[in-house]
Amino acid sequence: MKFKGIFVVFVMLLAIWLVLNNTLQMAPLLIGAGVSLLLSVVLCTKCSVFNDIRLTPKTFYYTLVYLGVFIVELVKSNFDIAMRVLNPALPINPGIIKAETILKSKMARLILANSITLTPGTFTIDIKENILYIHCVHIDGDNTEKYAQSIVRKFEKYLEVLYG
Repeated sequence: MKFKGIFVVFVMLLAIWLVLNNTLQMAPLLIGAGVSLLLSVVLCTKCSVFNDIRLTPKTFYYTLVYLGVFIVELVKSNFDIAMRVLNPALPINPGIIKAETILKSKMARLILANSITLTPGTFTIDIKENILYIHCVHIDGDNTEKYAQSIVRKFEKYLEVLYG
């Protein structure tokens, strides 16, 4: 049995339950804990998706930092795209760039690709081993390799701590 996977899924399900119920009363809390435990045991006895994650206090801290960085990048890219839509004079230089990542874990690369895709103006098209192909609405500058690394590095340094 994969206790790490069960624990991670249990914590995520319980957190979602608490947010949706918006209460810390004993009855809903116990029901949520029971349902979360049951679902995590049933669904994750053979799942290996969370095997690479490290469960340390440092991991929890870096998860919060990563979420903060992601939210900041999300807001910045939303404003950038909104300005490009509202002001047609702003340049648009679309293209596909190739970005290399240092992440070894498949889960870390998946989270990186999804984080890039969720920020407006960028879309991860494909992942081949440690190479990500990213479509950008506007590619800054002539050096696409440096631009690609600037996109990837924002998230990568935190994911490396979380997944190795």
